[in-house]
Amino acid sequence: MKKLLIVLAFASVSVASMAQETTDPTLKYSVATNSFWANWYIQANFNWSAFYSSEEHNLNLSKSPFKGFRTSPSFSVAIGKWFTPGIGLRTKFYGIAGREVWSESRSKNRYDYWNIEEQIVLNLSNLFFGYNPTRVWNLSFFGGTGVDHNMSEGTSAMSYSLGLISQWRVSKHWQINLEGGWLYKEHDADGDAHIVDQEKKIYWETHDQQLYLEAGLTYNLGKCTWDKVPDVDAIKALSQAQIDALNAQLADALAENARLKELLANQKPEAEPVVVKEYAGNPVSVFFNINKTVIANESDLVDVKTIAEYAKDNELNLLVTGYADSATGDDEINQSLSEGRAEAVADELVKMGVSPDNIETAAKGGVDDLSPVSYNRRATVEVK
Repeated sequence: MKKLLIVLAFASVSVASMAQETTDPTLKYSVATNSFWANWYIQANFNWSAFYSSEEHNLNLSKSPFKGFRTSPSFSVAIGKWFTPGIGLRTKFYGIAGREVWSESRSKNRYDYWNIEEQIVLNLSNLFFGYNPTRVWNLSFFGGTGVDHNMSEGTSAMSYSLGLISQWRVSKHWQINLEGGWLYKEHDADGDAHIVDQEKKIYWETHDQQLYLEAGLTYNLGKCTWDKVPDVDAIKALSQAQIDALNAQLADALAENARLKELLANQKPEAEPVVVKEYAGNPVSVFFNINKTVIANESDLVDVKTIAEYAKDNELNLLVTGYADSATGDDEINQSLSEGRAEAVADELVKMGVSPDNIETAAKGGVDDLSPVSYNRRATVEVK
């Protein structure tokens, strides 16, 4: 028993440390690792079980899981933690009435027990289809091992479990769960430690077993969602490339302005002044994180400041256009995001001294103009 508990503790610590240091490689995109205290949950279920004893061999009893001499209502509780959206651990307690099946007498074969197991849980929906915090239905697989204690006989035995958990989302913190599973126990779990003619039986019949179906609720404690990892490196690379291109174009524009000023200085007094109202630079981009209308990097506003000063000096109008990426969100959400991003940049232009009358905004919704798709989460500023 001590060896079993040591193995369970070592497995729990190993999985926990591994999951805290890495993201789940099987997910369709990466998520940021949460703190140890995030993504915990508790479960409470009503349980219906059918018991099969090693001692019923050759008794020719019905194998139906619906026979009254096999069945017993009970309950279970569990506490668990998700280390990634796809991998977690839970500790589960079962109890409290079991059936020692050696006859069809329901009143004579009852015994009291409890079972506690440590189980690995795999969220199959997140592993195969990607993490989605608002998914209505999730399917998970679990497997584990633990201890089954017969309180009536004072015996203990190892147990092993496999099963599926089907969960329906009610709200951010509440889920309805339906679970079905199988417990495979050592032959003395129901108190019968003496197996007759064990060598003549198949291995399947020399162990006590329990099939169960249960329904209940899951409550997610505290922070129960995961943050996607932003494409920071890609955004920085794009921003730097645009800055370099803009600086080169600004240098050309300044040289052209110097040439025109020299021409104006050499003209006769009666000549009409030449007004420069062209801007040679490309649109300036300001980037945003997914599903956000707050500017991701304040350094993007350096280029916005440059074009704002140019517009003020030459009394020009500016066009601010917002975009969202078409790969995430529906059309309504993307349109709203692109509008919000355009307004956020327009507000910054006003703070820089540009008159609201000289600013026009537009929203293009979700697009896939740039690659990778995260580059499309932006707003542009250009001289109109």
